[in-house]
Amino acid sequence: MEQRTLGRTGRSVSVIGLGTWQLGADWGDVSEQDAIAVLRAAHDSGVRFFDTADVYGDGRSERIIGAFLRELGDHDVVVATKAGRRVPQLPEHYTLEHLRSWVDRSRENLGVERLDLVQLHCPPTAVYGQDAVFDALDTLVAEERIAAYGVSVETRAEALAAVARPGVASVQLILNMLRLAPLEAVLPAAADANVGIIVRVPLASGLLSGKYDERTTFAEDDHRTYNREGKAFDIGETFSGVPFETGLEAVRRLAPLVPAEATMAQFALRWIIDQPGVSTVIPGARSVEQARSNAAAAELPPLSAEALAGVEAVYREVIAPHVAGRW
Repeated sequence: MEQRTLGRTGRSVSVIGLGTWQLGADWGDVSEQDAIAVLRAAHDSGVRFFDTADVYGDGRSERIIGAFLRELGDHDVVVATKAGRRVPQLPEHYTLEHLRSWVDRSRENLGVERLDLVQLHCPPTAVYGQDAVFDALDTLVAEERIAAYGVSVETRAEALAAVARPGVASVQLILNMLRLAPLEAVLPAAADANVGIIVRVPLASGLLSGKYDERTTFAEDDHRTYNREGKAFDIGETFSGVPFETGLEAVRRLAPLVPAEATMAQFALRWIIDQPGVSTVIPGARSVEQARSNAAAAELPPLSAEALAGVEAVYREVIAPHVAGRW
């Protein structure tokens, strides 16, 4: 699989990674056996970047990845985790003491001496302006607890603030065919600063798989049921903040653009890979088949100019009125 350098980390990562929120919690139950099978399938398909967080199943996702890394032995997988969501979201909680504690817990969960990449997990906006927070992260690098750090963001303004920080190696953000706004300013700024871009929610919580319709339902413990109004966390994390029915309309408009050799999901992933400045995209997977199919998107040829223009037209006409000004 194609490899790209992840910004200031200097590490090579596969253009298709694996997001492991599904393997921890909030997407319905996934057994540990099935989770390990997904990791194996992704790795066998060329995936060399796993993204997790300390709150996914209260560390369950990290521990499962740690078990898989021990199974692999020597490996070239880069593992990124996230920290900061295990406490009430107040800027004063982002102290060196807390950060060191969170990092040490993740090191234990993953079974590693030094974490490849730690990302602040969508922290309060005020955190981006606090020099002490980034000084603390620099301290953790100096202590060799972490190799590099980045930020997972909700908004374009937060992304640009993170890019401006000299120690930030990567920014993780939502970018997909229903969320085009970061293309205009964020990706060029990141490229100029040598900051890696990790793309999450690439399939808009499954909407861009093309498998849903108005009759589709989700389990009660699935965020696509309980967070549609943003009651648990930022609504932009669920269906990219797009009303479900609006998303379905957009997907129907996008379907004729899908190349004959691709699925809708692969088309959506290839679209992201084709955007200048993207380092890796991290679709989740709950099954071996999903993991393999996602990885296969990297083998598709770049999309045509007509397809790219068609995506932009659908976004402008159907989606932009709902999301363009918010994120």
